[in-house]
Amino acid sequence: MRILLVLVLLLSAVCFSISMPSSAFGSAAKNLTERSQIDLWGYMNDNLVFQTDNGFAGTKLVSGASGSGHISRTQYADVFDGPSYDETTYTEDVEADYKPYTPPPTQSDLKNALCAKNYEVGSAFSESYSNIQSLIKDTNIYQDKNESVYQIGSYVEGTTKIGTMVRKNANTVPALTMGGTYIGNLNIHMEIETFTGNSSVLTLPCP
Repeated sequence: MRILLVLVLLLSAVCFSISMPSSAFGSAAKNLTERSQIDLWGYMNDNLVFQTDNGFAGTKLVSGASGSGHISRTQYADVFDGPSYDETTYTEDVEADYKPYTPPPTQSDLKNALCAKNYEVGSAFSESYSNIQSLIKDTNIYQDKNESVYQIGSYVEGTTKIGTMVRKNANTVPALTMGGTYIGNLNIHMEIETFTGNSSVLTLPCP
């Protein structure tokens, strides 16, 4: 896994806001927040995609990282639906150092997994842990017909996979798509909140 760490967004701090006129047709489920902090010694491959409308309409934002070493990262994102505009605000702080990663010689058959879905809002969240050498986790989930809140706090030595999707219905683009694989020693805290989806999707697979 001698892969140099690659960040789609530049290292150190990135902060910006995007505003665009809102399109009534095909708009995504809006009004969501994402907060995350990770500290990893090992290997990672993750990506985060925000979009507020189909095609060339609305706002788009993509962030990703891949490679081995030590990475400490904080992300904050907000997507708002105004009366006549879409707005996305994003901040990322990163410290990263490349180091080769060698998996432990002994594999573990311990596993842990969770998937939560809210068809009223159009949101899904999943976390899974495998090859667990050590795991301490605190997961809190709240779902009703108006909102979904997913909170995780985990310290794990092993393989971690996190995924989430927010999608208003089958005719809209996902407002948020996130997937990540982390191998090694990981300390992660994440909170995702979305609301006012207004209708469900036809199928909502676990990310």
